[in-house]
Amino acid sequence: MGVETTPTWTKLGNHASEIASKTHLKTLLKDEERTKSLTYTHNGVYIDFSRQNATVETQSMLLDLARECKVEEKIARMFQGDHLNETEDRAVLHVALRAPRDASMFDKGNNVVPGVWEVLDKIKEFSARVREGQVTGVTGKPLTQFVAIGIGGSYLGPAFIHNALENDPEALKNADGRTLTFLANVDPVDCVNALKHLDPERTLAIIVSKTFTTAETMRNARNVRAWLTKNLGDESIAKHMVAVSTNLKGVEEFGINPENTFGFWDWVGGRFSASSAVGALPLSLQYGFDIFDKFLQGMRDIDEHVSSSPLEQNIPVLMGLYNVWNTTFLGHSNCAILPYAQALSQFPAHVQQLSMESNGKGVAMDGSPLPYQVGEIDFGEAGTNGQHSFYQLVHQGRVVPAEFIGVLKSQQDVFLSEEQSSSHEELLCNFFAQPDALATGKSADELREEGVPEALIPHKTFTGNRPSMSLVLPALDAFRIGQLLSLYEHRIAVSGFIWNINSFDQWGVELGKVLAGKVRKELVRARGEGTGASDGFNHSTRAMLNMYLEHAGGVTPKEGDDIFPTQLLR
Repeated sequence: MGVETTPTWTKLGNHASEIASKTHLKTLLKDEERTKSLTYTHNGVYIDFSRQNATVETQSMLLDLARECKVEEKIARMFQGDHLNETEDRAVLHVALRAPRDASMFDKGNNVVPGVWEVLDKIKEFSARVREGQVTGVTGKPLTQFVAIGIGGSYLGPAFIHNALENDPEALKNADGRTLTFLANVDPVDCVNALKHLDPERTLAIIVSKTFTTAETMRNARNVRAWLTKNLGDESIAKHMVAVSTNLKGVEEFGINPENTFGFWDWVGGRFSASSAVGALPLSLQYGFDIFDKFLQGMRDIDEHVSSSPLEQNIPVLMGLYNVWNTTFLGHSNCAILPYAQALSQFPAHVQQLSMESNGKGVAMDGSPLPYQVGEIDFGEAGTNGQHSFYQLVHQGRVVPAEFIGVLKSQQDVFLSEEQSSSHEELLCNFFAQPDALATGKSADELREEGVPEALIPHKTFTGNRPSMSLVLPALDAFRIGQLLSLYEHRIAVSGFIWNINSFDQWGVELGKVLAGKVRKELVRARGEGTGASDGFNHSTRAMLNMYLEHAGGVTPKEGDDIFPTQLLR
């Protein structure tokens, strides 16, 4: 029997119809006690659910559903190393990556925490030596320009954290004289953009691939290796490249010193790996290990909150429950992640992967088709840019639940004497106003009172009653960034626990990779034989392959020569 057969699920289905037909947020927000009941705090984190299409009764039923789905038990099982990732028979222990040194978390009877700290200690020691100039490049110059090569979870998490830290005063001071660049897309233009401003003599490349076989990452790694050797010679590989991987043999065959390899484990899913060596190495090189450790402390703070707080006060659990409410019971297929902080401009992209790769599933844990909708399309943009992009649809088109994220104190502020408020305050004015605009709207009668011409009233009417959540952080430093990421990691896991899906595998990404390999082999064959694509593809694909072969696919290096962007060569 699935979750949809439980008494509370049925009650929530009926209740959703009542909420949709009989309530409006304009009315609900007048109830001060309701607002207080739907607002929570934890160690500086403030979250307000009062603009959800929900009553106190709704939340009570959602909490009953969490109990019926044994959410507390599943959280405990995750922390104790049970193999919740059943399809791959793996533990889900990304929380161990930020556990205290004296903690114990087990996989197959082995305490994994000492191994985590062994890698962290190695990163701390190595990054300090690089930053102090004890480790140099092949010409003796210090390594101050870092390029992290990885894709998916090996890119999005660390890139978001880097972007969020860049203008934090403490991190900015620590990064003085250094740069960190990310290379993810296999598109050669991304490679050129990543390398064109770097000095090969001062560059340290970090290849991030657990298996050291990820197609896009290894293609880019070979491109960067070629850039280094063409500029500095073959001996530069061992001096200018390090790896985050478990494949020591592959690393050594690539030319990297195995001693400069930093490991992680199969109980860490890629999209949950930002707190592993995947994020620790590039971010410690750029900002110093102490900054990264503060980030880990922030994640640990929320880990401890989610594992110890009762459901009624558990912020990530409540976030996950409202996500299920909006997606499954109210039928909203989208969610807008709206950080009113430019430093969080890459956070929506990371949440997009975290959420959609985790919960974009069509079958339950036992493999049976789901009889209800799960997962949502996550997108977003930093405010106020989003207001001038897609908010038109959010206000007057389809209903899109929104998650607003605000920061009370800016990392950097501007206050001109002729202005009445600072630039950050101007930003926050919009942060405070937009959720109310979505919730309360503007009626035709209000427009008539303002003298709006009758012909324009339908166009200027805002129906309101559009749900949102407001999350406020006191500041945006390494600790708070860690808190934010951990909140969303757990929010997404809780939704999956309710939906009875495996949020920790990602079989959906495999088929396209297999077909791309088939295409690659066919292009090589057709180009070598001077023929068109074979009949092994459908008519549409074959036509596009032949178009490519005719117009661009025939460009190949002469034997022994490479085609390489000249602007990258000195």
